Amino acid sequence: MGSWRLRENFDWLTFLVMLLLAGWGVLTIYSATSGKPDGPLHQLYTKQLTWLAYGFVAFLVALLVDYHYVGKYAYVIYGIAVLSLLAVLTISPPVQGAQRWLGVGGVRVQPSEFAKIALILALAHYFAESQKLTPRGLLDLLKPALLTIVPFLLIVKQPDLGTALIILVIFVGLALCVGIQRRTFLLLCALVLAALPLLWLVMQDYQRSRVLTLLNPGSDPRGAGYHSMQSLIAIGSGGVWGKGMFQGTQSRLDFLPEKHTDFIFGVVSEELGFFGSTLLILLYLALIARGVTTALKARDRLGALLALGIVVLFSVTTAANIGMTIGVAPVVGIPLPFMSYGGSSLVSMMFAFGLLLNVRLRRYSF
Repeated sequence: MGSWRLRENFDWLTFLVMLLLAGWGVLTIYSATSGKPDGPLHQLYTKQLTWLAYGFVAFLVALLVDYHYVGKYAYVIYGIAVLSLLAVLTISPPVQGAQRWLGVGGVRVQPSEFAKIALILALAHYFAESQKLTPRGLLDLLKPALLTIVPFLLIVKQPDLGTALIILVIFVGLALCVGIQRRTFLLLCALVLAALPLLWLVMQDYQRSRVLTLLNPGSDPRGAGYHSMQSLIAIGSGGVWGKGMFQGTQSRLDFLPEKHTDFIFGVVSEELGFFGSTLLILLYLALIARGVTTALKARDRLGALLALGIVVLFSVTTAANIGMTIGVAPVVGIPLPFMSYGGSSLVSMMFAFGLLLNVRLRRYSF
């Protein structure tokens, strides 16, 4: 395919919105952490800029290498991701009671973020290679279910229940996209409902507290409900137009916890109000819409499934983060894509969108 055709098919809108969100994220991180110039968080925005540069490299790699070639090595990539999750549990020291990070060349990375992309590649490759066109039964879903359950259990062990649930949603989303039998769907729903009591038993005490706090936010305002309460105060205090960029008091005076990571949406809402938070949500919806369009117009089954998997990942992550920020979902420690501080999240999501644009770029190739 000629270079002119590549330029013609490049999705500039998705690319520019992605960069806009990433840049907005750096500004918000600076605003949230600059209240104390000598504090430990003050330089995080410069680190985020560095991660953004790494993310751009990952984006270019995912964009320029034909996704069909990447798909050939989907199981190899998946295997590397599983090995990295095993390494986290065996050689990584606990940090605040959790084993989620792996030191690589003096830099800490979170393998679970990349495991989500690896699972999408593996499932998309499996479903694309399958020639079955009729809805799938329970036995047809056995292999992809096994591909899913391995990283799911390893991530639960860390413990990181929020990311583990996203792993399950990716599987369910792609399975529904390729089609499953009605009785199989009903059986899976029954199994999920039956597993809920078991899930409650294996949850950590703090995870149970977060679920209970969601049902009754005022039950523990200084304990498990503190994050949610402060987030709602920050969002409500922004009003329609907000207090102004760099003028948020809840974040700059350290009332809002995890202001530069999980609750960065609260910072945006306080500083830019309903207008700013609505604009942010519209940008996310624009990316989701473009992703769905890319899937519908993909050249082949592999491209369509890759695009759909990325859309599912991006949509669920965004909804879960904003949901916990506004108090309609439990606090599960999921970052807001492109906005929250965190190198692993940013680099993996930019790689994912490089794959998404790769699918759109090559939809007319021969």
